[in-house]
Amino acid sequence: MEKLKVAILGGTGMVGQRFIALLEDHPWFEVTAIAASPRSAGKTYEEAVGDRWKMDTPMPENVKNMKVMDVSDVSHVAEGVDFCFSAVDMTKDEIRRIEEEYAKTETPVVSNNSAHRWTEDVPMLIPEINPEHTDIIEYQKKRLGTKNGFIAVKPNCSIQAYAPAVYIWRKWKPSKLVVSTYQAISGAGKTFKDWPEMVGNVIPYIGGEEEKSEKEPLKIYGHIDRESGKIIPAKGPKITSQCIRIPVLNGHTASVFIDFEEKPSKEELIDALVSYSGEPQKLELPSAPKQFIQYFTEDDRPQVTLDVDYERGFGISIGRLREDTVFDYKFVGLAHNTVRGAAGGAVLGAELLKAKGFIKAK
Repeated sequence: MEKLKVAILGGTGMVGQRFIALLEDHPWFEVTAIAASPRSAGKTYEEAVGDRWKMDTPMPENVKNMKVMDVSDVSHVAEGVDFCFSAVDMTKDEIRRIEEEYAKTETPVVSNNSAHRWTEDVPMLIPEINPEHTDIIEYQKKRLGTKNGFIAVKPNCSIQAYAPAVYIWRKWKPSKLVVSTYQAISGAGKTFKDWPEMVGNVIPYIGGEEEKSEKEPLKIYGHIDRESGKIIPAKGPKITSQCIRIPVLNGHTASVFIDFEEKPSKEELIDALVSYSGEPQKLELPSAPKQFIQYFTEDDRPQVTLDVDYERGFGISIGRLREDTVFDYKFVGLAHNTVRGAAGGAVLGAELLKAKGFIKAK
Protein backbone atom coordinates (compact mmCIF):
# COMPACT_ATOMS: atom_id res chain seq x y z
CA MET A 1 0.00 0.00 0.00
CA GLU A 2 1.32 3.43 -0.95
CA LYS A 3 1.63 5.67 2.10
CA LEU A 4 -0.28 8.92 2.39
CA LYS A 5 1.93 12.01 2.36
CA VAL A 6 1.76 14.11 5.52
CA ALA A 7 2.87 17.63 6.45
CA ILE A 8 3.59 18.51 10.09
CA LEU A 9 2.58 22.12 10.71
CA GLY A 10 4.58 23.44 13.66
CA GLY A 11 7.03 20.57 13.33
CA THR A 12 9.88 22.05 15.39
CA GLY A 13 7.99 22.27 18.74
CA MET A 14 7.60 19.46 21.24
CA VAL A 15 4.29 18.12 19.90
CA GLY A 16 5.58 18.46 16.32
CA GLN A 17 8.62 16.42 17.34
CA ARG A 18 6.37 13.78 18.88
CA PHE A 19 4.44 13.55 15.58
CA ILE A 20 7.71 13.02 13.71
CA ALA A 21 8.89 10.35 16.18
CA LEU A 22 5.55 8.48 16.09
CA LEU A 23 5.36 8.54 12.28
CA GLU A 24 8.92 7.30 11.67
CA ASP A 25 7.83 3.77 10.69
CA HIS A 26 4.09 4.29 10.32
CA PRO A 27 2.53 1.76 7.92
CA TRP A 28 0.00 4.24 6.43
CA PHE A 29 1.53 7.72 6.74
CA GLU A 30 4.84 9.25 5.70
CA VAL A 31 6.15 12.69 6.67
CA THR A 32 7.09 14.42 3.40
CA ALA A 33 6.85 18.07 4.52
CA ILE A 34 7.60 19.97 7.71
CA ALA A 35 6.45 23.57 8.13
CA ALA A 36 7.21 26.04 10.89
CA SER A 37 7.67 29.75 11.52
CA PRO A 38 9.56 31.97 9.04
CA ARG A 39 12.65 31.91 11.29
CA SER A 40 12.97 28.14 10.73
CA ALA A 41 11.99 28.16 7.05
CA GLY A 42 14.78 27.33 4.62
CA LYS A 43 16.88 25.48 7.23
CA THR A 44 17.15 21.73 7.37
CA TYR A 45 14.99 20.21 10.10
CA GLU A 46 18.11 19.27 12.06
CA GLU A 47 19.38 22.87 11.89
CA ALA A 48 15.98 24.35 12.77
CA VAL A 49 15.58 22.16 15.86
CA GLY A 50 19.24 22.45 16.91
CA ASP A 51 19.70 21.33 20.52
CA ARG A 52 15.92 21.48 21.19
CA TRP A 53 15.14 17.85 20.23
CA LYS A 54 13.10 16.71 23.26
CA MET A 55 12.21 13.12 22.48
CA ASP A 56 14.03 10.25 24.20
CA THR A 57 14.51 8.52 20.84
CA PRO A 58 16.94 9.95 18.25
CA MET A 59 15.71 12.29 15.51
CA PRO A 60 14.67 10.07 12.56
CA GLU A 61 17.24 10.10 9.76
CA ASN A 62 14.61 10.65 7.07
CA VAL A 63 13.72 14.13 8.38
CA LYS A 64 17.16 15.49 9.33
CA ASN A 65 17.89 16.99 5.93
CA MET A 66 14.31 17.88 5.03
CA LYS A 67 14.04 21.62 4.28
CA VAL A 68 11.59 23.30 6.66
CA MET A 69 8.88 25.26 4.84
CA ASP A 70 7.13 28.45 5.93
CA VAL A 71 3.82 27.39 7.51
CA SER A 72 2.12 30.55 6.23
CA ASP A 73 2.93 29.58 2.60
CA VAL A 74 -0.23 27.47 2.64
CA SER A 75 -0.61 26.55 -1.04
CA HIS A 76 3.07 25.58 -1.36
CA VAL A 77 3.00 23.29 1.72
CA ALA A 78 -0.39 21.80 0.85
CA GLU A 79 0.27 21.01 -2.80
CA GLY A 80 2.66 18.15 -2.07
CA VAL A 81 0.75 16.35 0.70
CA ASP A 82 -2.49 14.44 1.23
CA PHE A 83 -3.22 15.83 4.71
CA CYS A 84 -1.63 17.71 7.63
CA PHE A 85 -1.12 17.35 11.33
CA SER A 86 -1.24 20.74 13.04
CA ALA A 87 0.78 21.68 16.12
CA VAL A 88 1.39 25.34 15.31
CA ASP A 89 2.27 27.83 18.03
CA MET A 90 0.14 30.90 17.28
CA THR A 91 -2.79 32.79 18.79
CA LYS A 92 -6.14 31.00 18.71
CA ASP A 93 -7.47 33.36 16.01
CA GLU A 94 -4.39 32.79 13.86
CA ILE A 95 -4.67 29.01 14.29
CA ARG A 96 -8.35 28.99 13.36
CA ARG A 97 -7.59 31.04 10.26
CA ILE A 98 -4.58 29.04 9.04
CA GLU A 99 -6.18 25.63 9.67
CA GLU A 100 -9.21 26.70 7.62
CA GLU A 101 -6.88 27.96 4.86
CA TYR A 102 -5.25 24.52 4.67
CA ALA A 103 -8.65 22.79 4.68
CA LYS A 104 -9.79 25.02 1.81
CA THR A 105 -6.88 23.74 -0.32
CA GLU A 106 -8.67 20.32 -0.06
CA THR A 107 -6.07 19.19 2.48
CA PRO A 108 -7.60 17.66 5.64
CA VAL A 109 -6.16 18.98 8.91
CA VAL A 110 -5.97 16.85 12.05
CA SER A 111 -5.12 19.30 14.81
CA ASN A 112 -3.54 19.02 18.21
CA ASN A 113 -4.49 22.64 18.94
CA SER A 114 -7.43 23.82 21.03
CA ALA A 115 -8.47 26.65 18.66
CA HIS A 116 -11.18 24.67 16.81
CA ARG A 117 -12.37 22.46 19.68
CA TRP A 118 -15.51 24.56 20.13
CA THR A 119 -16.23 25.08 16.43
CA GLU A 120 -19.64 23.41 16.31
CA ASP A 121 -19.07 21.39 13.13
CA VAL A 122 -15.52 20.26 13.98
CA PRO A 123 -15.34 16.76 15.53
CA MET A 124 -13.27 16.49 18.73
CA LEU A 125 -12.28 12.85 18.72
CA ILE A 126 -11.31 10.22 21.23
CA PRO A 127 -11.59 7.46 18.59
CA GLU A 128 -12.69 4.76 21.04
CA ILE A 129 -15.47 6.97 22.43
CA ASN A 130 -17.11 9.09 19.72
CA PRO A 131 -16.13 7.81 16.24
CA GLU A 132 -19.66 8.66 15.00
CA HIS A 133 -18.82 12.36 15.38
CA THR A 134 -16.89 12.06 12.11
CA ASP A 135 -20.33 12.31 10.45
CA ILE A 136 -20.30 16.07 11.19
CA ILE A 137 -17.51 16.50 8.62
CA GLU A 138 -20.03 16.49 5.75
CA TYR A 139 -21.73 19.55 7.29
CA GLN A 140 -18.39 21.26 7.87
CA LYS A 141 -17.36 20.71 4.23
CA LYS A 142 -20.54 22.45 3.08
CA ARG A 143 -19.68 25.46 5.25
CA LEU A 144 -16.08 25.56 4.01
CA GLY A 145 -17.09 24.93 0.40
CA THR A 146 -14.75 21.94 0.09
CA LYS A 147 -14.98 18.43 -1.34
CA ASN A 148 -12.29 16.79 0.76
CA GLY A 149 -10.82 19.47 3.02
CA PHE A 150 -11.90 19.63 6.68
CA ILE A 151 -10.59 20.03 10.22
CA ALA A 152 -10.76 17.45 13.01
CA VAL A 153 -9.26 17.93 16.47
CA LYS A 154 -8.24 15.90 19.47
CA PRO A 155 -9.28 17.00 22.96
CA ASN A 156 -7.25 18.29 25.88
CA CYS A 157 -4.51 15.98 27.13
CA SER A 158 -5.59 15.90 30.78
CA ILE A 159 -9.12 14.60 30.18
CA GLN A 160 -7.81 11.34 28.65
CA ALA A 161 -7.13 9.96 32.13
CA TYR A 162 -10.82 10.02 33.15
CA ALA A 163 -13.23 10.98 30.32
CA PRO A 164 -13.11 7.51 28.67
CA ALA A 165 -13.93 5.73 31.95
CA VAL A 166 -16.89 8.04 32.60
CA TYR A 167 -18.19 7.40 29.08
CA ILE A 168 -17.85 3.63 29.48
CA TRP A 169 -19.91 3.90 32.69
CA ARG A 170 -22.69 5.93 30.98
CA LYS A 171 -25.41 3.27 31.49
CA TRP A 172 -25.34 4.06 35.23
CA LYS A 173 -25.79 7.80 34.45
CA PRO A 174 -22.78 9.57 35.97
CA SER A 175 -24.12 12.82 37.44
CA LYS A 176 -21.25 14.62 39.21
CA LEU A 177 -17.45 14.59 39.06
CA VAL A 178 -14.79 16.31 41.11
CA VAL A 179 -11.49 15.98 39.23
CA SER A 180 -7.95 17.00 40.17
CA THR A 181 -5.32 16.50 37.49
CA TYR A 182 -1.60 16.30 38.25
CA GLN A 183 0.03 17.27 34.98
CA ALA A 184 3.48 16.62 33.55
CA ILE A 185 5.75 19.42 32.38
CA SER A 186 5.83 18.11 28.80
CA GLY A 187 2.22 19.33 28.64
CA ALA A 188 3.75 22.82 28.62
CA GLY A 189 6.25 21.77 25.94
CA LYS A 190 9.06 21.64 28.49
CA THR A 191 11.70 19.29 29.84
CA PHE A 192 13.53 19.66 33.16
CA LYS A 193 16.54 20.99 31.23
CA ASP A 194 14.60 24.06 30.06
CA TRP A 195 12.35 24.37 33.14
CA PRO A 196 14.72 23.71 36.08
CA GLU A 197 12.49 25.62 38.52
CA MET A 198 9.96 22.76 38.26
CA VAL A 199 12.36 20.31 39.94
CA GLY A 200 10.88 19.58 43.39
CA ASN A 201 8.09 22.09 42.73
CA VAL A 202 4.28 22.10 42.36
CA ILE A 203 2.36 24.93 40.64
CA PRO A 204 -1.40 24.98 41.42
CA TYR A 205 -2.39 26.71 38.17
CA ILE A 206 -2.33 25.90 34.45
CA GLY A 207 -3.94 28.61 32.33
CA GLY A 208 -7.24 27.64 30.70
CA GLU A 209 -6.93 24.02 31.74
CA GLU A 210 -9.75 23.81 34.26
CA GLU A 211 -12.35 25.11 31.82
CA LYS A 212 -11.19 22.56 29.21
CA SER A 213 -11.32 19.76 31.79
CA GLU A 214 -14.89 20.64 32.76
CA LYS A 215 -16.37 21.31 29.31
CA GLU A 216 -14.57 19.24 26.68
CA PRO A 217 -15.89 15.87 27.90
CA LEU A 218 -19.43 17.18 27.36
CA LYS A 219 -18.77 17.84 23.66
CA ILE A 220 -17.26 14.36 23.32
CA TYR A 221 -20.34 12.84 25.03
CA GLY A 222 -22.66 14.99 22.87
CA HIS A 223 -24.62 14.17 19.71
CA ILE A 224 -24.92 15.49 16.16
CA ASP A 225 -27.99 17.58 15.46
CA ARG A 226 -28.51 16.90 11.77
CA GLU A 227 -30.94 19.78 11.37
CA SER A 228 -28.46 22.47 12.43
CA GLY A 229 -25.31 20.57 11.39
CA LYS A 230 -23.78 21.04 14.84
CA ILE A 231 -22.47 18.86 17.65
CA ILE A 232 -24.67 19.52 20.71
CA PRO A 233 -22.75 18.94 23.97
CA ALA A 234 -24.24 16.60 26.56
CA LYS A 235 -25.92 18.28 29.53
CA GLY A 236 -24.06 16.19 32.09
CA PRO A 237 -22.36 15.02 34.14
CA LYS A 238 -21.48 18.21 36.02
CA ILE A 239 -17.68 18.41 36.29
CA THR A 240 -15.56 20.64 38.51
CA SER A 241 -11.77 20.46 38.34
CA GLN A 242 -8.41 21.66 39.57
CA CYS A 243 -5.30 21.33 37.39
CA ILE A 244 -1.89 21.23 39.01
CA ARG A 245 1.58 21.16 37.40
CA ILE A 246 3.89 18.61 39.05
CA PRO A 247 7.58 17.66 38.56
CA VAL A 248 7.01 14.71 36.19
CA LEU A 249 8.19 14.66 32.57
CA ASN A 250 5.41 12.60 30.91
CA GLY A 251 2.03 11.41 32.19
CA HIS A 252 -1.07 13.18 33.47
CA THR A 253 -2.67 11.63 36.55
CA ALA A 254 -6.29 12.31 37.55
CA SER A 255 -7.88 11.86 40.97
CA VAL A 256 -11.64 11.58 40.47
CA PHE A 257 -14.71 11.50 42.73
CA ILE A 258 -17.91 10.41 40.97
CA ASP A 259 -21.65 10.14 41.67
CA PHE A 260 -24.12 8.07 39.64
CA GLU A 261 -27.90 8.30 39.33
CA GLU A 262 -27.99 4.50 39.49
CA LYS A 263 -25.13 3.28 41.65
CA PRO A 264 -23.41 0.18 40.21
CA SER A 265 -21.22 -2.27 42.07
CA LYS A 266 -17.44 -1.90 42.01
CA GLU A 267 -17.18 -5.18 40.08
CA GLU A 268 -19.59 -3.92 37.41
CA LEU A 269 -17.52 -0.76 36.95
CA ILE A 270 -14.21 -2.63 36.62
CA ASP A 271 -15.68 -5.23 34.28
CA ALA A 272 -17.06 -2.47 32.03
CA LEU A 273 -13.59 -0.89 31.77
CA VAL A 274 -11.54 -3.98 30.99
CA SER A 275 -14.08 -5.50 28.59
CA TYR A 276 -14.55 -2.29 26.60
CA SER A 277 -13.42 -2.27 22.99
CA GLY A 278 -13.95 0.62 20.62
CA GLU A 279 -13.88 1.24 16.87
CA PRO A 280 -10.04 1.46 16.70
CA GLN A 281 -9.78 -2.02 18.23
CA LYS A 282 -12.43 -3.46 15.89
CA LEU A 283 -10.77 -1.86 12.84
CA GLU A 284 -7.30 -2.89 14.11
CA LEU A 285 -5.91 0.57 13.44
CA PRO A 286 -2.08 0.63 13.48
CA SER A 287 -1.76 2.76 16.63
CA ALA A 288 -4.76 1.35 18.51
CA PRO A 289 -3.98 -0.21 21.89
CA LYS A 290 -5.11 -3.84 21.91
CA GLN A 291 -6.47 -3.32 25.44
CA PHE A 292 -7.76 0.25 25.65
CA ILE A 293 -7.98 0.42 29.47
CA GLN A 294 -6.10 -1.64 32.05
CA TYR A 295 -7.28 -1.81 35.65
CA PHE A 296 -4.92 -2.27 38.61
CA THR A 297 -5.97 -4.02 41.80
CA GLU A 298 -2.77 -2.95 43.63
CA ASP A 299 -3.18 0.01 45.99
CA ASP A 300 -0.12 1.84 44.64
CA ARG A 301 -0.95 1.78 40.90
CA PRO A 302 -1.12 3.33 38.36
CA GLN A 303 2.27 4.98 38.75
CA VAL A 304 3.87 7.27 36.17
CA THR A 305 7.25 5.52 36.12
CA LEU A 306 5.71 2.04 35.78
CA ASP A 307 2.61 2.62 33.71
CA VAL A 308 2.78 5.74 31.52
CA ASP A 309 4.01 3.78 28.47
CA TYR A 310 1.23 1.19 28.65
CA GLU A 311 0.36 0.08 25.09
CA ARG A 312 3.15 2.36 23.74
CA GLY A 313 1.52 5.31 25.50
CA PHE A 314 -1.82 4.80 23.69
CA GLY A 315 -3.56 2.93 26.53
CA ILE A 316 -5.13 4.29 29.71
CA SER A 317 -4.53 3.01 33.24
CA ILE A 318 -7.12 3.11 36.03
CA GLY A 319 -6.77 2.03 39.66
CA ARG A 320 -7.82 2.63 43.26
CA LEU A 321 -11.55 2.42 42.49
CA ARG A 322 -13.34 2.31 45.82
CA GLU A 323 -16.44 3.56 47.56
CA ASP A 324 -16.29 7.03 49.06
CA THR A 325 -17.88 8.59 52.15
CA VAL A 326 -19.20 11.65 50.27
CA PHE A 327 -19.48 10.49 46.63
CA ASP A 328 -20.40 7.06 45.31
CA TYR A 329 -16.86 6.18 44.22
CA LYS A 330 -13.36 7.56 43.72
CA PHE A 331 -10.56 6.40 41.41
CA VAL A 332 -7.21 7.36 39.88
CA GLY A 333 -6.46 7.49 36.15
CA LEU A 334 -3.24 7.91 34.16
CA ALA A 335 -2.62 8.72 30.50
CA HIS A 336 0.49 9.62 28.51
CA ASN A 337 -0.07 13.28 27.76
CA THR A 338 2.05 13.62 24.59
CA VAL A 339 1.16 10.24 23.10
CA ARG A 340 -2.51 9.45 23.85
CA GLY A 341 -3.09 13.04 24.98
CA ALA A 342 -1.49 14.91 22.09
CA ALA A 343 0.29 13.75 18.93
CA GLY A 344 -0.59 10.06 19.35
CA GLY A 345 -4.28 10.83 19.87
CA ALA A 346 -4.21 12.86 16.65
CA VAL A 347 -2.43 10.04 14.76
CA LEU A 348 -5.05 7.55 15.97
CA GLY A 349 -7.76 10.02 14.93
CA ALA A 350 -6.22 10.30 11.46
CA GLU A 351 -6.12 6.50 11.17
CA LEU A 352 -9.82 6.39 11.99
CA LEU A 353 -10.54 9.12 9.42
CA LYS A 354 -8.56 7.23 6.78
CA ALA A 355 -10.33 3.95 7.59
CA LYS A 356 -13.68 5.74 7.21
CA GLY A 357 -12.68 7.26 3.85
CA PHE A 358 -12.35 10.90 4.96
CA ILE A 359 -8.57 11.06 4.40
CA LYS A 360 -7.29 9.73 1.08
CA ALA A 361 -4.63 10.34 -1.55
CA LYS A 362 -5.19 13.52 -3.53
